[in-house]
Amino acid sequence: MQALCKDGSMRVSEWISLASKLNIDGLEWYAGFIEMNDKSNWPLFRKQVEDVGMKIPMMCCSPDFTHPEKSFRDKEIEKQKYWIDMTDSLGGSYCRVLSGQKRPELSIDEGVKLAADCIYECLPYAAERNITLILENHYKDDFWAYPEFAQKMDVFCKLVDSIHHPFFGVNYDPSNTYLAGEDPIELLKRVSNRVVTMHASDRYLKEGTIEDLRKEEGGAAGYAKRLSHGEIGKGLNDYDAIFTELKRVGFDNWISIEDGVDGMEQLERSVHFLRKKMAQYWPK
Repeated sequence: MQALCKDGSMRVSEWISLASKLNIDGLEWYAGFIEMNDKSNWPLFRKQVEDVGMKIPMMCCSPDFTHPEKSFRDKEIEKQKYWIDMTDSLGGSYCRVLSGQKRPELSIDEGVKLAADCIYECLPYAAERNITLILENHYKDDFWAYPEFAQKMDVFCKLVDSIHHPFFGVNYDPSNTYLAGEDPIELLKRVSNRVVTMHASDRYLKEGTIEDLRKEEGGAAGYAKRLSHGEIGKGLNDYDAIFTELKRVGFDNWISIEDGVDGMEQLERSVHFLRKKMAQYWPK
């Protein structure tokens, strides 16, 4: 992220080349890549990805819809529409939305209404371009002061329940539930019929227990120090339970891998693990 989004020490074409060596079908894109600031690059990157036999199905971006000022929220809506255009230009079908930051003065009802209203503002624009907006049970954007407003399960489910549209669904991330001190399978069972895409990742306890994690402030400010990101299939997530529930509700769509913090070899092992599990639950 630092190399592609901050210091420019890696080019997007290099990242595509690295990814092309993995046994994957697509690349989830990030709106914050430095080179995405130039719109003329968008069709070029799409061609580069398609030339190596992949697609760009999903866009990762971070709107902040819970700001108390309407002028700020209006700007975030415009940003989201820009990212929808970006997704469309890249040939994608799914563009992430978030609730926004958990500002201390915000009540739950107020925050849910602000976020839902903003998402509804964006939905017709997305639908015209055949793009589904996917709400992630997120933890915290790297560049935000506060964690995600809808980080906690009850708040996330309340927001999901307040939005009904054929071009809206959930991007489920089991690891983020641990960061909220909650149970990812419980969350999945509450929203599984709304899940349209998934982030596959894994977390490890560096110290203590899950109970210790839950006793802390629910991952309120800053990332939980007890947890670390790592190779999929070797951490806390129960992928048999996750895939059993997804299969039960008829899910058969994109699963995006969030890994590689320790290099491409680790990422390759995560790909292998997921390919094997997917073949088990969704045999061709």
